[in-house]
Amino acid sequence: MELNLKNPLAFFDLETTGINIAQDRIVELAILKVMPNGEVVKMHHLINPTIPIPEESAMIHGIRDEDVKDKPTFKTLAKSIAKFLEGADLAGFNHVRFDIPLLVEEFLRAGVDFEVGNRKLVDAQKIFFMMEKRTLSAAYQFYCNKELEGAHGAMADTEATYEVLKAQLDKYNGQSVEDIGGNVIAKIENDMASLHQLVGSNMVDLGGRFVFNDQGVEVFNFGKHKGKPVTEVLEKERGYYDWMMQGDFPLDTKRKLTQIKLKGFKMG
Repeated sequence: MELNLKNPLAFFDLETTGINIAQDRIVELAILKVMPNGEVVKMHHLINPTIPIPEESAMIHGIRDEDVKDKPTFKTLAKSIAKFLEGADLAGFNHVRFDIPLLVEEFLRAGVDFEVGNRKLVDAQKIFFMMEKRTLSAAYQFYCNKELEGAHGAMADTEATYEVLKAQLDKYNGQSVEDIGGNVIAKIENDMASLHQLVGSNMVDLGGRFVFNDQGVEVFNFGKHKGKPVTEVLEKERGYYDWMMQGDFPLDTKRKLTQIKLKGFKMG
C-alpha cells in the first residue's frame, strides 16, 4: 500500500554516542523523505559528535572516533538538515521517545529553532508493538518476509522502517486498536493524522516531563508534583522553575516550561 500523504513524510534514524538525551550526540543521521507524489529523496551524514564515542555504543553501530574525526559537526549541518525537513511530518521506529528529542536537542544547541508541534509524528514501532510486539528486525521479517541486513546502520534501519509501515497499512488498514479494557482508542488508517494519534496526543514536551490532562491543561508527569498543573506549581513554589532550568533536563523541556510559565503570566 502506498502512503496517503498530504505532506512529505520523513523517515529518519539516528546512531548516537549513547542514550542520554541531554548529553549524548548524533554520529550518524539518515533521512528518507517520501513526497505526496510518491517520490523518494534521501539524506545521509556521518557526523563528528565533538565528544568521544564510548566503546559500548561503537559495538552497536560500528562507528568509532576515527570514523568521524574529519566529518562535519551537527552545528555545521543543522540548517541544511532543517531545510530538508521543512514542511515534513516525521516517521521512524521508536523515534518519539528518543530520536526526535535528541534531534531537537542538537538543533537547539546549534541555535536552529526546529519545532515538532505542528508536525504529524508516525511511529511504526507503536503500531508494531500494539499489534505484534517485536523488534525492528522481527518486524521486517514478519511484515516484509525479508531478513534485515545491516541492522543498526542508520540507512538500512530507515529503509526497513519505510517498508514496514507500508506493509502494516496493508495488513491492518481499517482495524481498531483497543486498550487493555477493550475500549477502542484508535483506528489504523492510511492517514498520517490517524497514525499520529497512536503516538499519544497528550504529549507536551518530547522528554515526557509534561503532559496534557483530560481538561487539556499541562501537568507534571514526574516527581512530587506529578499530575499537578504546571502553572499552579510555579505560582505556589517559585523556586521550582529555577530548579528545573538549572537541572539536567533536556533543552526542549526547559523551553516548554518557559512557554507554559509565560502563558500563565499572560492569562493571569
